[in-house]
Amino acid sequence: MSIKQSIRFYNDREVRAVWNEEQNKWYFSIVDIVAAITNSPRPRVYWGTVKNRQKETHAELYSKCIQLKLMSADGKRYATDCFAQEDISEVVKTLSSKNTTAFLDWFTYSDNSIDGQSRKKAYTLFESGILENIQAGTIQSLQQIHAYLFGGLYDFAGQIRTKTISKDGTLFCRAEYLLHNLEQIEQMPQTTFDEIVDKYVEMNIAHPFMEGNGRSTRLWLDLIFKSSIKQCVDWSQIDKKAYLQAMRQSTTDSSAIRELLRGAMTDQINDREIFMKGIDYSYYYEQED
Repeated sequence: MSIKQSIRFYNDREVRAVWNEEQNKWYFSIVDIVAAITNSPRPRVYWGTVKNRQKETHAELYSKCIQLKLMSADGKRYATDCFAQEDISEVVKTLSSKNTTAFLDWFTYSDNSIDGQSRKKAYTLFESGILENIQAGTIQSLQQIHAYLFGGLYDFAGQIRTKTISKDGTLFCRAEYLLHNLEQIEQMPQTTFDEIVDKYVEMNIAHPFMEGNGRSTRLWLDLIFKSSIKQCVDWSQIDKKAYLQAMRQSTTDSSAIRELLRGAMTDQINDREIFMKGIDYSYYYEQED
Protein backbone atom coordinates (compact mmCIF):
# COMPACT_ATOMS: atom_id res chain seq x y z
CA MET A 1 0.00 0.00 0.00
CA SER A 2 1.39 3.42 -0.96
CA ILE A 3 1.89 5.88 1.88
CA LYS A 4 0.94 9.50 1.40
CA GLN A 5 3.62 11.74 2.87
CA SER A 6 3.96 15.49 2.50
CA ILE A 7 6.73 17.93 3.35
CA ARG A 8 6.25 21.58 4.18
CA PHE A 9 9.02 24.05 4.88
CA TYR A 10 9.10 26.53 7.74
CA ASN A 11 12.19 28.77 7.71
CA ASP A 12 13.91 26.18 5.51
CA ARG A 13 13.21 23.38 8.02
CA GLU A 14 11.27 20.30 6.93
CA VAL A 15 7.94 19.61 8.61
CA ARG A 16 6.81 16.15 7.55
CA ALA A 17 3.23 14.92 7.47
CA VAL A 18 1.72 11.53 6.74
CA TRP A 19 -1.83 10.58 5.79
CA ASN A 20 -3.50 8.23 8.28
CA GLU A 21 -5.92 6.03 6.33
CA GLU A 22 -7.73 4.82 9.47
CA GLN A 23 -8.40 8.33 10.77
CA ASN A 24 -8.72 9.85 7.28
CA LYS A 25 -6.58 12.87 8.20
CA TRP A 26 -3.07 14.30 8.08
CA TYR A 27 -0.72 13.78 11.02
CA PHE A 28 2.37 15.96 11.52
CA SER A 29 5.71 15.08 13.07
CA ILE A 30 5.91 16.93 16.38
CA VAL A 31 9.69 16.41 16.44
CA ASP A 32 9.98 18.31 13.14
CA ILE A 33 7.80 21.08 14.55
CA VAL A 34 9.93 21.30 17.70
CA ALA A 35 13.07 21.54 15.55
CA ALA A 36 11.52 24.28 13.40
CA ILE A 37 10.31 26.35 16.34
CA THR A 38 13.16 25.95 18.83
CA ASN A 39 16.16 25.36 16.54
CA SER A 40 17.22 22.74 19.07
CA PRO A 41 20.15 20.57 17.90
CA ARG A 42 18.44 17.61 19.61
CA PRO A 43 14.71 18.06 18.91
CA ARG A 44 13.80 14.48 19.77
CA VAL A 45 15.32 14.84 23.24
CA TYR A 46 13.71 18.28 23.61
CA TRP A 47 10.30 16.84 22.73
CA GLY A 48 10.78 13.91 25.11
CA THR A 49 11.46 16.30 27.96
CA VAL A 50 8.43 18.45 27.13
CA LYS A 51 6.17 15.41 26.79
CA ASN A 52 7.18 14.03 30.18
CA ARG A 53 6.68 17.42 31.82
CA GLN A 54 3.35 18.23 30.17
CA LYS A 55 1.62 14.87 29.87
CA GLU A 56 -0.13 15.22 33.23
CA THR A 57 -1.07 18.89 32.89
CA HIS A 58 -2.35 18.32 29.35
CA ALA A 59 -3.24 14.65 29.66
CA GLU A 60 -6.18 14.66 27.24
CA LEU A 61 -4.30 16.59 24.56
CA TYR A 62 -1.09 14.58 24.81
CA SER A 63 -3.01 11.30 24.77
CA LYS A 64 -3.80 12.07 21.12
CA CYS A 65 -0.14 11.59 20.20
CA ILE A 66 0.39 8.50 18.04
CA GLN A 67 3.44 6.99 16.37
CA LEU A 68 3.50 6.72 12.60
CA LYS A 69 6.33 5.74 10.28
CA LEU A 70 7.75 8.67 8.33
CA MET A 71 10.47 8.68 5.70
CA SER A 72 13.81 9.90 7.04
CA ALA A 73 16.82 11.41 5.26
CA ASP A 74 18.42 7.95 4.96
CA GLY A 75 15.46 6.69 2.91
CA LYS A 76 14.10 4.51 5.72
CA ARG A 77 10.86 4.91 7.68
CA TYR A 78 10.98 5.34 11.44
CA ALA A 79 8.23 5.51 14.05
CA THR A 80 7.72 9.18 14.92
CA ASP A 81 5.45 10.96 17.40
CA CYS A 82 2.68 12.69 15.46
CA PHE A 83 -0.42 14.76 16.12
CA ALA A 84 -3.44 15.30 13.88
CA GLN A 85 -3.59 18.59 12.02
CA GLU A 86 -6.44 19.94 14.15
CA ASP A 87 -4.46 19.34 17.38
CA ILE A 88 -1.18 20.95 16.32
CA SER A 89 -2.12 24.47 17.40
CA GLU A 90 -2.91 23.42 20.97
CA VAL A 91 0.19 21.25 21.23
CA VAL A 92 2.47 24.02 19.94
CA LYS A 93 1.06 26.40 22.56
CA THR A 94 2.44 24.11 25.27
CA LEU A 95 5.99 24.58 23.95
CA SER A 96 8.03 27.35 25.50
CA SER A 97 9.33 29.30 22.53
CA LYS A 98 9.24 32.90 21.33
CA ASN A 99 8.63 31.56 17.80
CA THR A 100 5.31 29.89 18.62
CA THR A 101 3.08 32.67 17.28
CA ALA A 102 4.99 33.01 14.01
CA PHE A 103 4.87 29.26 13.45
CA LEU A 104 1.12 29.06 14.13
CA ASP A 105 0.46 31.92 11.70
CA TRP A 106 2.37 29.99 9.04
CA PHE A 107 0.78 26.63 9.88
CA THR A 108 -2.76 27.99 10.04
CA TYR A 109 -2.75 30.07 6.87
CA SER A 110 -0.27 28.38 4.51
CA ASP A 111 -2.89 25.93 3.23
CA ASN A 112 -5.29 28.79 2.44
CA SER A 113 -2.82 30.75 0.35
CA ILE A 114 -2.79 30.50 -3.44
CA ASP A 115 0.32 28.34 -3.22
CA GLY A 116 -1.29 26.13 -0.59
CA GLN A 117 -4.40 25.56 -2.66
CA SER A 118 -2.39 25.04 -5.84
CA ARG A 119 -0.12 22.54 -4.09
CA LYS A 120 -3.18 20.48 -3.10
CA LYS A 121 -4.18 20.37 -6.76
CA ALA A 122 -0.66 19.33 -7.74
CA TYR A 123 -0.81 16.35 -5.36
CA THR A 124 -3.84 14.98 -7.20
CA LEU A 125 -2.03 14.93 -10.55
CA PHE A 126 -0.38 11.59 -9.74
CA GLU A 127 -3.67 9.69 -9.47
CA SER A 128 -5.65 11.77 -11.96
CA GLY A 129 -4.01 10.38 -15.10
CA ILE A 130 -3.95 13.85 -16.63
CA LEU A 131 -0.19 13.85 -17.16
CA GLU A 132 -0.41 10.54 -19.01
CA ASN A 133 -2.82 11.97 -21.56
CA ILE A 134 -1.01 15.12 -22.67
CA GLN A 135 1.78 15.39 -25.21
CA ALA A 136 5.14 16.00 -23.58
CA GLY A 137 7.09 19.07 -24.65
CA THR A 138 4.30 21.04 -26.30
CA ILE A 139 3.11 24.51 -25.41
CA GLN A 140 -0.40 23.14 -25.05
CA SER A 141 0.76 20.61 -22.45
CA LEU A 142 2.39 23.38 -20.40
CA GLN A 143 -0.81 25.41 -20.61
CA GLN A 144 -2.82 22.37 -19.47
CA ILE A 145 -0.55 21.90 -16.44
CA HIS A 146 -0.75 25.58 -15.53
CA ALA A 147 -4.53 25.60 -15.94
CA TYR A 148 -4.85 22.57 -13.66
CA LEU A 149 -2.59 24.00 -10.94
CA PHE A 150 -4.03 27.51 -10.92
CA GLY A 151 -7.57 27.18 -12.26
CA GLY A 152 -9.94 29.07 -9.98
CA LEU A 153 -6.99 30.81 -8.31
CA TYR A 154 -5.80 33.05 -11.15
CA ASP A 155 -8.11 34.34 -13.88
CA PHE A 156 -5.22 33.90 -16.35
CA ALA A 157 -4.66 30.20 -15.54
CA GLY A 158 -3.40 28.42 -18.65
CA GLN A 159 -3.27 31.63 -20.70
CA ILE A 160 -0.12 32.93 -22.39
CA ARG A 161 0.67 36.38 -21.02
CA THR A 162 0.22 39.51 -23.11
CA LYS A 163 2.33 41.76 -20.90
CA THR A 164 6.11 41.96 -20.52
CA ILE A 165 7.33 40.84 -17.08
CA SER A 166 10.55 40.75 -15.08
CA LYS A 167 11.69 39.28 -11.76
CA ASP A 168 14.66 40.15 -9.55
CA GLY A 169 16.21 42.21 -12.31
CA THR A 170 15.71 39.56 -15.01
CA LEU A 171 13.64 40.65 -18.00
CA PHE A 172 11.81 37.74 -19.59
CA CYS A 173 10.79 37.47 -23.24
CA ARG A 174 8.96 40.59 -24.34
CA ALA A 175 5.26 40.01 -24.88
CA GLU A 176 5.32 41.01 -28.56
CA TYR A 177 7.83 38.23 -29.33
CA LEU A 178 6.53 35.60 -26.94
CA LEU A 179 4.23 33.56 -29.20
CA HIS A 180 6.88 33.33 -31.91
CA ASN A 181 9.52 32.26 -29.38
CA LEU A 182 7.21 29.65 -27.87
CA GLU A 183 6.64 28.13 -31.31
CA GLN A 184 10.41 27.85 -31.75
CA ILE A 185 10.87 26.31 -28.30
CA GLU A 186 8.18 23.74 -29.04
CA GLN A 187 10.12 22.63 -32.12
CA MET A 188 13.37 22.11 -30.18
CA PRO A 189 14.48 18.44 -30.05
CA GLN A 190 13.95 16.48 -26.83
CA THR A 191 15.50 13.06 -27.36
CA THR A 192 18.54 13.36 -25.05
CA PHE A 193 19.18 14.71 -21.57
CA ASP A 194 21.09 17.72 -22.90
CA GLU A 195 18.43 18.56 -25.48
CA ILE A 196 15.71 18.44 -22.83
CA VAL A 197 17.65 20.71 -20.48
CA ASP A 198 18.23 23.18 -23.33
CA LYS A 199 14.49 23.22 -23.99
CA TYR A 200 13.73 23.72 -20.29
CA VAL A 201 16.17 26.63 -20.03
CA GLU A 202 14.64 28.34 -23.04
CA MET A 203 11.15 27.90 -21.63
CA ASN A 204 12.26 29.47 -18.37
CA ILE A 205 13.66 32.45 -20.27
CA ALA A 206 10.34 32.75 -22.10
CA HIS A 207 8.31 32.65 -18.84
CA PRO A 208 4.97 32.35 -20.68
CA PHE A 209 2.63 33.06 -17.74
CA MET A 210 2.09 36.03 -15.46
CA GLU A 211 2.65 33.82 -12.37
CA GLY A 212 3.27 30.14 -11.65
CA ASN A 213 5.94 29.56 -14.31
CA GLY A 214 8.44 27.65 -12.17
CA ARG A 215 5.95 25.25 -10.62
CA SER A 216 4.33 24.48 -13.98
CA THR A 217 7.54 24.23 -15.97
CA ARG A 218 9.23 21.81 -13.54
CA LEU A 219 6.30 19.42 -13.98
CA TRP A 220 6.51 19.96 -17.74
CA LEU A 221 10.24 19.17 -17.63
CA ASP A 222 9.68 15.92 -15.74
CA LEU A 223 6.99 14.94 -18.22
CA ILE A 224 9.49 15.31 -21.08
CA PHE A 225 12.18 13.37 -19.21
CA LYS A 226 9.75 10.52 -18.50
CA SER A 227 8.50 10.40 -22.07
CA SER A 228 11.86 10.67 -23.81
CA ILE A 229 14.52 9.04 -21.60
CA LYS A 230 12.42 7.15 -18.99
CA GLN A 231 13.84 9.16 -16.10
CA CYS A 232 12.72 12.05 -13.92
CA VAL A 233 14.21 14.48 -11.40
CA ASP A 234 14.32 13.71 -7.69
CA TRP A 235 13.91 17.35 -6.71
CA SER A 236 14.60 16.61 -3.04
CA GLN A 237 18.24 16.11 -4.05
CA ILE A 238 18.58 19.70 -5.32
CA ASP A 239 19.31 22.49 -2.84
CA LYS A 240 17.01 25.49 -3.12
CA LYS A 241 19.71 28.18 -3.18
CA ALA A 242 21.85 26.23 -5.63
CA TYR A 243 18.86 25.70 -7.93
CA LEU A 244 17.76 29.34 -7.92
CA GLN A 245 21.30 30.54 -8.56
CA ALA A 246 21.77 28.04 -11.39
CA MET A 247 18.50 29.14 -13.00
CA ARG A 248 19.55 32.78 -12.85
CA GLN A 249 22.86 31.87 -14.48
CA SER A 250 21.17 29.75 -17.13
CA THR A 251 20.20 32.80 -19.18
CA THR A 252 23.87 32.98 -20.24
CA ASP A 253 25.37 29.67 -19.07
CA SER A 254 23.33 26.52 -18.47
CA SER A 255 26.19 24.35 -17.17
CA ALA A 256 25.26 24.74 -13.49
CA ILE A 257 21.60 23.77 -13.85
CA ARG A 258 22.61 20.97 -16.20
CA GLU A 259 24.89 19.44 -13.57
CA LEU A 260 22.36 19.89 -10.75
CA LEU A 261 19.71 18.07 -12.77
CA ARG A 262 22.11 15.36 -13.94
CA GLY A 263 23.03 14.55 -10.35
CA ALA A 264 19.37 14.20 -9.33
CA MET A 265 18.06 11.97 -12.11
CA THR A 266 16.27 8.75 -11.19
CA ASP A 267 14.56 5.97 -13.12
CA GLN A 268 11.76 5.73 -10.53
CA ILE A 269 9.32 7.48 -12.85
CA ASN A 270 6.22 5.79 -11.42
CA ASP A 271 7.16 6.19 -7.76
CA ARG A 272 4.50 8.14 -5.86
CA GLU A 273 6.96 9.20 -3.16
CA ILE A 274 9.32 10.74 -5.73
CA PHE A 275 6.44 12.62 -7.36
CA MET A 276 5.06 13.98 -4.07
CA LYS A 277 8.48 15.06 -2.85
CA GLY A 278 8.95 16.76 -6.19
CA ILE A 279 5.78 18.79 -5.63
CA ASP A 280 6.80 19.74 -2.10
CA TYR A 281 10.27 20.89 -3.17
CA SER A 282 9.01 22.65 -6.27
CA TYR A 283 6.68 24.80 -4.19
CA TYR A 284 9.42 25.27 -1.58
CA TYR A 285 11.67 26.80 -4.25
CA GLU A 286 9.06 29.53 -4.71
CA GLN A 287 8.80 30.47 -1.02
CA GLU A 288 10.39 33.80 -0.23
CA ASP A 289 13.20 33.66 2.33
